Amino acid sequence: MTWIANRWYVAAWDSEVDRKPIARTICGEPVMLYRKLDRSVVAMRDACPHRLLPLSMGYKEGDSIRCRYHGLLLGADGCAEEMPVKSERVPRAVRAQLYPVVERHRFIWVWIGDPARANPDLVPDFWPCSAPGWTFDGGYSHIACDYRLVIDNLMDLSHETYVHQGSIGQHEILESPIETEVRGEDVFVRRWMPGIEPPPFWRDALRSAGPVDRWQVCQFVAPSSVLIDVGVAPVEAGATIDAHDAGVRGFVIDAMTPESEISTHYFWGMARNFDIDDAGFTARFKAQQGHVFDEDVDVLEAQQRSIDANPGLKLRGFSVDQGSVRARQIIRKLIAAEGGDGI
Repeated sequence: MTWIANRWYVAAWDSEVDRKPIARTICGEPVMLYRKLDRSVVAMRDACPHRLLPLSMGYKEGDSIRCRYHGLLLGADGCAEEMPVKSERVPRAVRAQLYPVVERHRFIWVWIGDPARANPDLVPDFWPCSAPGWTFDGGYSHIACDYRLVIDNLMDLSHETYVHQGSIGQHEILESPIETEVRGEDVFVRRWMPGIEPPPFWRDALRSAGPVDRWQVCQFVAPSSVLIDVGVAPVEAGATIDAHDAGVRGFVIDAMTPESEISTHYFWGMARNFDIDDAGFTARFKAQQGHVFDEDVDVLEAQQRSIDANPGLKLRGFSVDQGSVRARQIIRKLIAAEGGDGI
């Protein structure tokens, strides 16, 4: 197993889950999600306890779900309410597994491990997604690669220079030193680029020309998220790597949820503190960001195919990989603490 079991993982955007059940495999387990009439979310194992047909294929009846195969009716608590032969007594043992679920920061979070350990306070703090004065939106991508490759990608932004040449990449990224720091289970990679010309994306967001100070602060958050504090400020604003609320600032939000050993649910977006009331800009911004992430998907899926085709070769870590190396060390340590091998 390559993931940490006893943590919260993003299962869906809040907008994805409605009355009609949806199916999503989370950390190797099939999960069905739907909203009850009070709009709270149910997360149930997507397998009828009778003949294992996916419950997501069934029919909603109020807050209950009826299996499409033989008609077993299950309540929102997972317990059987009615047998296929309606006159038969319902055994207490007939039930589907439920997963603890929390809705926060525009996401639906599911706990796959021991439900007794599912503390809502352990949901990662995506504060920019909910804070006053900020706006947040994003999208979803399915990637055919190990989720840790996505973390590697996001903790090493030197790849922007070549992968994203037409949007956010520039050579100053490779020319600027990085600082890497581990704080508990979090890893920070900081890069400060003073007095440079902004790339087209940030120039347009700032709505002015001229040299800027640019920053990138990547934060790995266990079990599998990366928050990236990014932005630019006019040189005359006097921003620093530690204090940069001037100019335009955003947080790239990345939640990677393992589907299998070689496939990942990638929930992405950006929270920003500029033009927060401009819905049109938000839509255009989301489309642009989606294009940037599509470029990453092409690279990551090709990388996974190459890893599979070269089983005798190993990934190497250079100086630009310090953040991803530290993040993988933390993941291995947490998996080992649960009794896994963390390969």
